[in-house]
Amino acid sequence: MAGSAHLRELGEFLRHRRGELTPAQVGLPERGHTQRRVQGLRREEVAQFAAISTDYYVRIEQGRLAPSQPVLDALVRELRLDGDQRTYVEGLVDQAARTGHRKAPRRSARPKLHPHLARLLGQLTDTPAIVFGPRLDILAWNPLAAALLCDFAAVPEAERNCVRTVFTDPVMREIYAEWEDVARTCVEVLRMEAGTNPADPALTALVGELSVADQQFRFWWAEHRVAQQDFGSKRIAHPVVGDLTLDWDTFRYAGAPEQQLVLWSAEPGTPDAERLSDLARRTVPAP
Repeated sequence: MAGSAHLRELGEFLRHRRGELTPAQVGLPERGHTQRRVQGLRREEVAQFAAISTDYYVRIEQGRLAPSQPVLDALVRELRLDGDQRTYVEGLVDQAARTGHRKAPRRSARPKLHPHLARLLGQLTDTPAIVFGPRLDILAWNPLAAALLCDFAAVPEAERNCVRTVFTDPVMREIYAEWEDVARTCVEVLRMEAGTNPADPALTALVGELSVADQQFRFWWAEHRVAQQDFGSKRIAHPVVGDLTLDWDTFRYAGAPEQQLVLWSAEPGTPDAERLSDLARRTVPAP
């Protein structure tokens, strides 16, 4: 287990969160802080607050040691980790324990769409729907989703990925009224999803590609922030039906755990619902 990809990611994640805390936030005296050589808290300060030795904490940050549950609880508390961050670090420790010295199982690059989800897509004509796979790869969609967001069929199959599309398709910067918030959240969700297999070759390739292609992606990925979002809302500046705000919800299919169905909807009776209905009327399902 020592030195596993999960523990290395855990160490990097904790180091970044330590660097974000100021001494004042944890009740340390202000004097002498101008002479600090590190950003945020020192390792020995975190260790002291968590009631562990500095050497123990150093080995955790170096990815050489998995913390016990009581120690992890203390680090979550002292580093002020939120709910999503706690889920992430606990998942990394759990995955490290499961894999041990064994290599993480290799994921299929792009799993085949589950037939039940394919059937649902064919039946959903008034609701935009997309099926995501690992790494937020876009596995399938219905015609209304394409009309709402993007002609996914025009994108080569190997390049159909939500994060890649948001960062590399100029149309996305026009459609999403708060593009920066959407893009940053995509990075955080991808980091959270990647926690199950940080050494995934396809993930490494995607991150490398986008880090070269976009400076903002590179900066945000380096922050090691995570988010777990199963619902929300987005404002869309649609070129045909105009501006509308839609809610989206994620449904994880037990029959294919790595595939999730995302549905978009609007509050009935609102202008947003009328604009979505207008778009549905204009959309002709593919034969």
